[in-house]
Amino acid sequence: MDFQLPEELRMMRETAARFTTRELIPHEALVIRREVERGFSDTPLLPPELEQQIMDKARAAGLVGLEVPESHGGLGLSILAKCVVVEQLKHSILFPFGFAPNFPDVFMLLENCRGDQIEKYLKPFLKGEAQSCIAITEPGAGSDVSGMQMRAVRKEGKWILNGSKIYITHARYADFMIVVTLTDPEKGTRGGMTTFLLDAKQPGISVPSAYPTVGDYQPYEIHFDNVVAEDHQVLGQVGQAFAPLQGRLGLRRMEIAATCVGLATRCLKMMIEQAKLRQTFGVPLADRQAVQWWIADSYRDIELTRLALYKLAWDLDHKNDVRRDASMVKVQATEMVGVVVDRAMQLFGGMGMTKALPLEYISRVVRIYRVVEGPSEVHRWVMARDLLKNGLPF
Repeated sequence: MDFQLPEELRMMRETAARFTTRELIPHEALVIRREVERGFSDTPLLPPELEQQIMDKARAAGLVGLEVPESHGGLGLSILAKCVVVEQLKHSILFPFGFAPNFPDVFMLLENCRGDQIEKYLKPFLKGEAQSCIAITEPGAGSDVSGMQMRAVRKEGKWILNGSKIYITHARYADFMIVVTLTDPEKGTRGGMTTFLLDAKQPGISVPSAYPTVGDYQPYEIHFDNVVAEDHQVLGQVGQAFAPLQGRLGLRRMEIAATCVGLATRCLKMMIEQAKLRQTFGVPLADRQAVQWWIADSYRDIELTRLALYKLAWDLDHKNDVRRDASMVKVQATEMVGVVVDRAMQLFGGMGMTKALPLEYISRVVRIYRVVEGPSEVHRWVMARDLLKNGLPF
């Protein structure tokens, strides 16, 4: 067993760290201000022109398209490489998970796109020229996809889609949508769910509502009113949406965990620096046992989570079954980061509550991660069910 990152990944990590320090962190005050000013609107937290400038610099630095195969113009690196880079990028509050293309959708589309879908959707998406959104959640079906109500009915050689989706990220700005719906209600998740690739501007698709949410999240509601889809818009096979969907969700859970580790590490670095600089009652904070324990416990929590995260990424690279451990890492990381940022805010005192520092922003943003991509309670249920059925893996 070798717990050292390969030299190539250490270099990638250093590149991402430099980029974050030079190109992302200087814009954090702007993001914090724009979040306050946008109120109930869906104004982007970064001006589009600035976002494009950052993307161009990231591409020049080799931080874009890491997981995209070389045959499609990417770097063809491992999932572990992506994990390491996202962790470093998330020392900043900019960009929820990193740069386009949307990481989990890369693998889902690569494995399932066929025929005309490759030219129309896959290639522009992998080049960063088209944005996707994935529409799964419904008002009555979140983690429990068996409650899905949206239907695609076969009629005169076409598919007619009717229903609504809710809390869909990027829906208003997507070029195409990955839509999961029921095609055979009797079979449900066991052969009755089908995925469609739909142009965002197809007749019958509307995005009427945005849900103002903390931080960089801005989800939307989508309505599908007699949307007509052709057979060539079916992604994969009819009735077989569930397995590819599970694979995609595992990748996103890893990405969320990497995000949490990055944000927690940023908080710990701020704690260490402040403990050395600040004095109270004539004594540096660094000399106080309570502060030392906050720092020691945060390091322990982050490092243990990082080891589990890297193991998960390694398992994903080796095509191992990660359903149980993806749930474990997601729960561990999302709960860990909330504790660490809380310690950091306590250490900074009144300043930690202000928008002069990113801690207040981080504390609100990370709360979302315990809900999206499956709440912690569902993931605990997944772990327990697997262990009770199959026993310990060691």
